[in-house]
Amino acid sequence: MPLLFALTLLLSAVLLFSAQPMIAKAVLPQFGGAPAVWTTCMVFFQAVLLAGYVYAHAMTGWLGIRRQAVVHAALLLVTWFFLPIGIVEEVTGSSPATGTSTTGSLLTMLFLSAGVPFFAVATTAPLLQRWFAGTGHRAATDPYFLYGASNFGSLTALLAYPFVIEPNIALARQGGLWSTGYVILAALIVGCAVVAERSSPPGFHKAEGPIRPEAGRWWRWVWLAFIPSSLLLGVTTYLSTDIAPIPLLWVIPLALYLLTFIVVFAHKPIVPHWGLVRALPLEVMALALVLGFGLVQPWLIPLHLLTFITAALVCHGELARDRPTTQHLTEFYLAIAFGGLLGGTFNALVAPVIFNRVAEYPIALVLACLVVPVTKPDGRPTRGLGIGDVAIPLVVFGLTAALIRDDQGWTGPLGTMLVSGLVTLVSWTHRARPVRFALTIGAALMASGLTAGINGRVLHQERNFFGVLQVTEDLRSQSHRLFHGRTLHGQQSLDPARRREPLSYFHRSGPIGQVFDEFQARPSEAERTVAVVGLGVGSLAAYAQPGERWTFYEIDPAVLRIASDPRDFTFLRDCRAESLNVIIGDARLRLREAPDHHYALIVLDAFSADAIPMHLLTREALAIYRRKLAGQGILAFHISNRSIELESVLGALARDAGLACRIRSDRNLRPEERLAGKQESIWAMMADRESDLGGMATDPKWAPPRPRGGSVWTDDFSSITGHIILRRTP
Repeated sequence: MPLLFALTLLLSAVLLFSAQPMIAKAVLPQFGGAPAVWTTCMVFFQAVLLAGYVYAHAMTGWLGIRRQAVVHAALLLVTWFFLPIGIVEEVTGSSPATGTSTTGSLLTMLFLSAGVPFFAVATTAPLLQRWFAGTGHRAATDPYFLYGASNFGSLTALLAYPFVIEPNIALARQGGLWSTGYVILAALIVGCAVVAERSSPPGFHKAEGPIRPEAGRWWRWVWLAFIPSSLLLGVTTYLSTDIAPIPLLWVIPLALYLLTFIVVFAHKPIVPHWGLVRALPLEVMALALVLGFGLVQPWLIPLHLLTFITAALVCHGELARDRPTTQHLTEFYLAIAFGGLLGGTFNALVAPVIFNRVAEYPIALVLACLVVPVTKPDGRPTRGLGIGDVAIPLVVFGLTAALIRDDQGWTGPLGTMLVSGLVTLVSWTHRARPVRFALTIGAALMASGLTAGINGRVLHQERNFFGVLQVTEDLRSQSHRLFHGRTLHGQQSLDPARRREPLSYFHRSGPIGQVFDEFQARPSEAERTVAVVGLGVGSLAAYAQPGERWTFYEIDPAVLRIASDPRDFTFLRDCRAESLNVIIGDARLRLREAPDHHYALIVLDAFSADAIPMHLLTREALAIYRRKLAGQGILAFHISNRSIELESVLGALARDAGLACRIRSDRNLRPEERLAGKQESIWAMMADRESDLGGMATDPKWAPPRPRGGSVWTDDFSSITGHIILRRTP
């Protein structure tokens, strides 16, 4: 009997976890790759999950087992008419509006495409565990081990989707397989209902009305679920933004997060809870030193992950220790789902608005430390809040802020070292008083900041839903630079004689310089319109000549504000083109609005970060670019990336479309070139005919893409798994 329920819960979790990335990826061609699309999808699925838990709680509170089975069978049957899950394109048409109407269209599409099936599956975990609790089986008095089976299913789907499903199965086929899984799940649920009804002691499932635990206990459950949820997103954002922009890095923290549920709800404890409680302050102190010193080396990733999993185990362990009787089971899971929704909403929607850096990460660490004194091994009450719990952190905050008030001279680096040592000493002496310990750590981190100085002297920093943007001054090269996390998005010399020179990947002696030489050497009567996807600091505008008409497509409004501020960068101000226009929005969507056969050159510079917009590198996207190109037009792709190999992707696209393609890898730079601001880069060119590429078609520096197996990327199929590289590339 437990095996039947465990298999059903495992399958339901697999379906839930695989549906989310599948649907979120499928909406990209219609709505673009803006973070608002991802956050809307995330909030939608978490809200539907919460609604499913509310349904299960109400059902078990108001109806007996037979009526529950009838109502739920009706829901499962109705859901059949919403299969297979997939994108309902008729909702939005071919070009959705912008602003709030886009959000409304996206929510409508999500609901009609997957809302009802996702809701039906989301009800499974709490409902079936409540049914099992009434079977009379010897394990029914503590059915929470089934929660571990559910999370094991989630973990299975998490690992299977990016590494097995996405690289091998197209989206349309995924929807069909998901529907097959749903039919199997429905049959298993019916079987569980039959077993539960036949095995239940008389009167166990009699409707009793909704029963609620005391409010304080319920909100404590919410709090204990909120902290790990927020910490999960916080550590993921920090690692991928400030330390290592590695593709699929987000899989590791999420896998550890799911693993903690499996561990704490196991029949026998795998890790002693109070050992974790004692270890957490030590790990947080070590991490506070790392953050205080501003260390961002990749070898420190294990420390971040160790501290995260310990904090999550402590919080989830407190949840497991306080789990209620089966009478309150659905209420318990409702609180966990609500806390998870609050944590995700805070990090995804609130933090980017109120913070200019990834401040939610240390905040969640501090909150995790505050959980420690909630219970004691001997049951003694916790100490009350004393004046020292407030005064000592305030002193630490003031001293930290005073000693590291600037980033030059001894007060910067030496001040950071002194304060970090002081904070460690104070924290260690007060580790037995969690409130004082947590607030002391928090005060020091708040005063010192997390990312200041990582990329140079910070001139400007801001954050939005696209991430953290930093304008820095590099004293060695005497230049201003723009960073998105750790990815360079442009550089400009402070020397007035070199202000108009494009640097970094866009240097005149590099591949893109040769492209513009060929383009501008064409006869004067040729079309002179240029489109650039990705603004950066406007470096490419330095190539513009009188009589040319330039259009930039940029998805992040903050990038445009920074590039237009002459205190930081002047490429746009100094542009010599006849006209220069910047269009804000997803490039694929906005390019559709341009006249056909309009651009003589389209440059795509949007693939340098770890989270590349794959919907800009599909067969359908290439068809849009070709439709917008004038006769003899050229497509230029900047594919320099530290972690993802894109040469084979471009090669497959070119072969599929019958285009001429050449790639130039500009590496092994001389020291004087690097000193002049040039960086290694890789560029790919495409055109209808070899002759359209001009001298690049015969230049030995430009080579055809190397043949490599793999399918061409389409809107229905794409995966970066086979293109991840471990060696450092530009």
